[in-house]
Amino acid sequence: MAGTAIVPAIASDVAMAQSERPVRTGTDANVRNLDIPPQGLSSALVAFSRQTRVQIFVDQTLASGKTSPGVSGALAPAAALNRLLAGTGLTYRFTNTTSVSIERPGTTTGAGGAAPAGAIALDTIDVEGAASSDPGRTEGTGSYTPSVTATAMRLQLSPRETPQSISVITRQQIEDFNLRSVSEVIDRTPGLSTVNQGGERTVFYARGFPVRSFQYDGVPISFQNYAGANASTEQRTDMAMYDRVEVLKGATGLLTSVGDPGATINMIRKKPTRTFQGYTTLSAGSWDDYRGELDISGALNESGTVRGRFVTAHQDNRLYLDHYHRKSSLFYGIVEVDLTPDTLFTVGSDYQRSVPKGTANNLIPLFNSLGEFNKVPRSFNPATRWSTWEADTHNIFTTLEHRFDNEWRVKLQLNRQTGGYDGTVGSASSGFPNPVDGTGVRAGPNFGIWTSKALTNAANVYATGPFWLFDRKHELVLGGSMSRQDRTRVDQVRDPASPYSNGTVPNFYNWTGDLPQPGWIPFLPGDPNKEIFKENGFYAATRLQVHDRLKVMLGARIANFEAQQRVYGNSSQLKRSGQVIPYYAAVLDLTDVLSAYASYTGVFRPQSVLNEQGATLPPLEGTNAEVGLKSAFLDGRINASAAYFQVKQDNFAVPTGSLLPGGIPAYRPVDGVITKGFELEISGQLSRQWQLQAGFTHNVSQRDSVRVSTFTPANQFTFYSTYKLDGTLDGFMVGGGARWMDKTWDNVNNPIYGTVRHTAPSYWVVDAMASYKFNEKLSATLNIRNLLDNNYYTFYGFYNGYAWGAPRSVLLSMTYRF
Repeated sequence: MAGTAIVPAIASDVAMAQSERPVRTGTDANVRNLDIPPQGLSSALVAFSRQTRVQIFVDQTLASGKTSPGVSGALAPAAALNRLLAGTGLTYRFTNTTSVSIERPGTTTGAGGAAPAGAIALDTIDVEGAASSDPGRTEGTGSYTPSVTATAMRLQLSPRETPQSISVITRQQIEDFNLRSVSEVIDRTPGLSTVNQGGERTVFYARGFPVRSFQYDGVPISFQNYAGANASTEQRTDMAMYDRVEVLKGATGLLTSVGDPGATINMIRKKPTRTFQGYTTLSAGSWDDYRGELDISGALNESGTVRGRFVTAHQDNRLYLDHYHRKSSLFYGIVEVDLTPDTLFTVGSDYQRSVPKGTANNLIPLFNSLGEFNKVPRSFNPATRWSTWEADTHNIFTTLEHRFDNEWRVKLQLNRQTGGYDGTVGSASSGFPNPVDGTGVRAGPNFGIWTSKALTNAANVYATGPFWLFDRKHELVLGGSMSRQDRTRVDQVRDPASPYSNGTVPNFYNWTGDLPQPGWIPFLPGDPNKEIFKENGFYAATRLQVHDRLKVMLGARIANFEAQQRVYGNSSQLKRSGQVIPYYAAVLDLTDVLSAYASYTGVFRPQSVLNEQGATLPPLEGTNAEVGLKSAFLDGRINASAAYFQVKQDNFAVPTGSLLPGGIPAYRPVDGVITKGFELEISGQLSRQWQLQAGFTHNVSQRDSVRVSTFTPANQFTFYSTYKLDGTLDGFMVGGGARWMDKTWDNVNNPIYGTVRHTAPSYWVVDAMASYKFNEKLSATLNIRNLLDNNYYTFYGFYNGYAWGAPRSVLLSMTYRF
């Protein structure tokens, strides 16, 4: 069908347009204030639909290569289209009161006045009904780039309009490369890296800093506990229920009480559709990896004002590690109700559970007793067979959104999350094995039971809309958010009376994980460890159109924070009120496709890490500045950016190398840490058949000319792409990608040389995929990861150990769409 080259690239952009209240007539009585600069015809039509709320049908061959002179002023849709199409040789026709067909003069009308054959609706994504719950939806677009995002300011901005670096992994890329967990998504996100602390525990890093700022559908959910404590609930989050992952680089203190200097990860859930759709996927792969998914969506009543969606996924896999086994499940349900044509009510819930065996803090000792690198096979698993780190997360959420006739909208979001982990840990990781007989290792350093439960309540409310000043249209955002997390943790250690209390490993190199489980006793008598984190704040921001080509963003957040902790008998409290976090930015359109931008914001990040005395470190404070260029080519189908950033921080947490009771790392605060770097990224549709996303990032953090955060790469490169074949190979799609990580290092303890710097070499990981579409319903996909079977590892200095990356693996999936 003609039009498919344009529609995937711009469908979700126009979906935002259709998220406005539906126009009640297509006549000239509907005067709108329009501001559409000269640009490609396709993107001009997108802007027209956004500003008039009129659905557009167009054949892509008609719009391709044509430009529009633009239009501005208070005009009715018909008059605006006359100006918008001037010089293109095209005309328009209202097919009903809310839709327009763009045609050549003299085109034959379809049956019943419908759009002619071959015309494609620019809102092919299901956006009918009241306010669309997800204007930036990527499902069904087939694109590797988004149309709009709202993670930066709550305003629906295109990537080019967003004055910060942003990377988005769309639903199409998730499906093409079979990305089943958020960890796999982050591994393929430009500018982000992971540090494996062993087993289920992985920490994300951006620009050299740990990422602990997560959002669900834009609602901030703070995780204050130490790095990795939520690894099994967050880092293993199942992607079956998500439309996309938006990663906003740099500080985001305007919308969240915690201005993480690295990035904010915004997980956008799938939303219900008006039309019935669904799919089921079965997959099988290396190491007995089996998985099933089911996704069903559609209207729940005849009029379509009530819509629902249900997603479930179940996985059973063994991985490449000896005696490892993991089962996980996901259940997700959501219902949307159009209370009125302008009011949308949403309620939903999701539940995830992960039950691994033969895993936890399974780091391999970095050195043997001679001080040499302790190399073992990648399948070597230092965990005991009974070692586990069970985790679960349960979210209940609701949203109420209303749109007014003056284009203002108000949105209230509530989220209640319960979750935690139950880890029974034993691992042959403590000590330095003798290379001759394998003696000298015990099951530690973390040998015990860790149980944690957390309850987090979060609320977010905001209003956005236009206002007029000096004959120009501007935008305003007013909002506030609050959250509270209550967390308890109970630790147990080996009972000294247990016959296996010393956990000695007879021969490390013959280890099979068969160490008997000892008896356990509480680590300390009395009440469990308790933590309470409270955050709230109010923010205001405006986007001023000071010139046809210049937009200035001004905003600030007033944040309040309180933390109460009692950890291993030590109590601490931190309270900050009235903390002002500024936000300034500007975007200048240099040409119709190229913009320059600059942004500046404050960094304020309350910390929960402890010093060697068990007290909480003071909040991380500083500034984040960024300048760059952004462009949107091929009618918005390709987005590209280049950014330079600088972050200044005080109270930066630096590990001391010591461990507190319970194995928690101790930190000390340092001032004057400066991070400088640059990022390059391109994503989208190079042609009708070719999708790609690629990026390069360089960043270095220093204090007094000495580098800090050396266990994350200073340089990294990411490239992923797919190409659809045609002709006799029609139905086939091939693709691949690679990521390169620079060398990293850290100071560790060597049995011969004391404290030494150990370097993990740079490495490449290459992936490949191929798929075949048998018909419109059935398709198959083959994914090969680490195609070249490269050896690489990460290590974590606290525990003096390392973990191998996964070797080559193969995964075959079959998908049937209803």
